[in-house]
Amino acid sequence: MLMLALGGTAFQMAAAQTTVEFWHSFGDAKRADWIKARADEYNKAHPSVTVVPSYKGGYNDSLQATILAARQNKAPALVQIFEVGSQLALDSGVFQPVSSVKNVDFSDYIKPVINYYTINGKVNSLPFNSSSPVLYFNKDMLTKAGLNPAAPPTTFGGILKACDKLKVALPDTKCMSLALYGWFVEQWMSEQNADLFNNGNGRTARATATTLNGPAGKKIFQFFKDLQDKGYITNTGKLADTDGTNAIFSNQRAAFTINSTADLGNQIASAKTAGFKIGVGVLPIPDGTKRNGVVIGGASLWISKSITKPQADAALDFALYMTNTKNMADWHKLTGYYPVRNSSITSLRSQGWFSGSPLQITAFNQLLATKNNTASAGGLNGVAIQTRTIMEQGLQKVLGGQSVDATLADTANQINAALTDYNKNFK
Repeated sequence: MLMLALGGTAFQMAAAQTTVEFWHSFGDAKRADWIKARADEYNKAHPSVTVVPSYKGGYNDSLQATILAARQNKAPALVQIFEVGSQLALDSGVFQPVSSVKNVDFSDYIKPVINYYTINGKVNSLPFNSSSPVLYFNKDMLTKAGLNPAAPPTTFGGILKACDKLKVALPDTKCMSLALYGWFVEQWMSEQNADLFNNGNGRTARATATTLNGPAGKKIFQFFKDLQDKGYITNTGKLADTDGTNAIFSNQRAAFTINSTADLGNQIASAKTAGFKIGVGVLPIPDGTKRNGVVIGGASLWISKSITKPQADAALDFALYMTNTKNMADWHKLTGYYPVRNSSITSLRSQGWFSGSPLQITAFNQLLATKNNTASAGGLNGVAIQTRTIMEQGLQKVLGGQSVDATLADTANQINAALTDYNKNFK
């Protein structure tokens, strides 16, 4: 009888165990090991829960794998999804808003960050790894060209004027290593307080058309054309190849590059190896524009719908633990991603982090100064991944000699057609 009783107790304990599968898209050891360490800590503190992190490929691969798994009733409890996958994740119907799992106080999250993931009045996912683009520059090259490294250019015109001087001082060096990246286009639309899509950037109603072929979009595409016409731009020719433009910059074949704040650690290390001083400036914007702010990039944590209540509770509890004040401050130090919480910034300041790492403060100030509106909240649409590619192909055409007006008209038509096809599924 005693053995039966003990056996029953053991069975009950096993039955009470809650497993939380966490699918993420960080294949590198540095970030994957950090996630595993947080899961191990959480599991040790919560014996009835087992969080199992797994790398599931790139952002889009992970999202598609989750949707497929959900249809097979095998959905992971927690999934990391990139920001432009938000509408697709929402439309898939396989996730539940984190704000509906249990009451959470979101007031500590940086406003422009939580703003992106707040859709139809609900916080659908929990911010995790967040970033925005900044200007990286080679201080030594600027000095040789008679430019002040303490005052890098902040506008498109400022970049072009700096390039004029760099061409004279360093004729064998390109001015700017700039990727053909749709994310940058999204950022420059926001900085001009211009929605990328109609219907409040897809936030007051489903987006049905892009506004890219308006004045704001023209300034962006014209900037690429100006750089090309003057011979100031270089890249690998591949779409969205920021690794390639990073390498060009790190190898001192260009004085400027634009890339994510999450690349800061790697950029600093590469500059040290190459033997030059690196600087960080705000994202340059079109001349005459009042700076509106950046759109948050990166990814957030979504909770599946077809899981048990204990799994959903544990998934959210772990997500909140992984993104708490201390962990987000440590995550920022390790990776360069924003720590997503205001309290983490306060903690970093008190630790003297920004004094010891002054290059970090530019990105933070740029984010914290962002105005909260539909432009900076980011465009929502179900073909966002395709939209980026279409914009990148448009930039490629401009660099190939096609006129800005013709390219924008064609690009907008392609995006609108994609939106129309996608939206047919939701009538």
